[in-house]
Amino acid sequence: MKFGAIDIGTNAARLLVGEVEVVGNHSFVKKISYTRVPLRLGDEVFENGIISTKKATDFSKTIQAFSLIAETFNVKKLRAVATSAMREAVNAKEVIAQIKKESGVTIEVISGDEEAKLIFGTFFLLDFDKTAPFIVIDVGGGSTEISVFENGTRIASKSFQVGTIRLLKEKVATTIWSEIHDWIIQHVDLNSPHKLFGTGGNINKVHKMIGKSQSATLDTSAIIKLRDKLDKLSLEERTDKYQLKPDRADVIVPAMNIYLYILNELNCTQISVPKIGLSDGMIYAMHKEYTATR
Repeated sequence: MKFGAIDIGTNAARLLVGEVEVVGNHSFVKKISYTRVPLRLGDEVFENGIISTKKATDFSKTIQAFSLIAETFNVKKLRAVATSAMREAVNAKEVIAQIKKESGVTIEVISGDEEAKLIFGTFFLLDFDKTAPFIVIDVGGGSTEISVFENGTRIASKSFQVGTIRLLKEKVATTIWSEIHDWIIQHVDLNSPHKLFGTGGNINKVHKMIGKSQSATLDTSAIIKLRDKLDKLSLEERTDKYQLKPDRADVIVPAMNIYLYILNELNCTQISVPKIGLSDGMIYAMHKEYTATR
């Protein structure tokens, strides 16, 4: 049974068409179609608080296209959620109403906590010891979520207003780094080893650029080495030398800086990259909801 998940982030909007497959005792989200459009809602929202008429039109056309793609795949259900930038846009309700009228798609603006819950739903499909302590770090364009798990239960979670677009726009409070430090000291036992996971498009790209296999962890030394190489290059050089899309070339270094800061605060030198995200979690949640009613 195929489902469609639209993830409207600060940097890009994405449509994932997928289904949950079961092989033996193992379930996973199978990706059937993936489409990404670099809307960059955060460029305007973090600068002046609103989504312009031009951007709203592009936004609506994107969702209309996503709806048609999902219809082509005959999905059982299509769900659209928006995160950080739409949480802060003062005209979000008007833009959502316009998109509903023009595309028929209803957009939900979800909290950082709901975003984290959806992502974590698919984490428990991964093959690792869920009883051991682990931490998930998700870096987006507008916010960064850190969640701590013990014995398979999330014991602490926090969404911080620091993301790649915010950093580029210089819209991050100077106190944010001390806030992250204080929160980690309060909620993480640094004397107990934790397995770290990173989610988000940028850490996925970093993992691929470093040339790691799907299951291999990243060392902080390798991330620092790549960060320093990219930091010396212009955006044009990054796109040419590393075949990065323009909307990835400018945010990848800020993303690595956020991950590296948190890794340092956690006294960790390795991070696993499962390459799952919000849209995967949405597919899995819709699958569970559908099967529960059968």
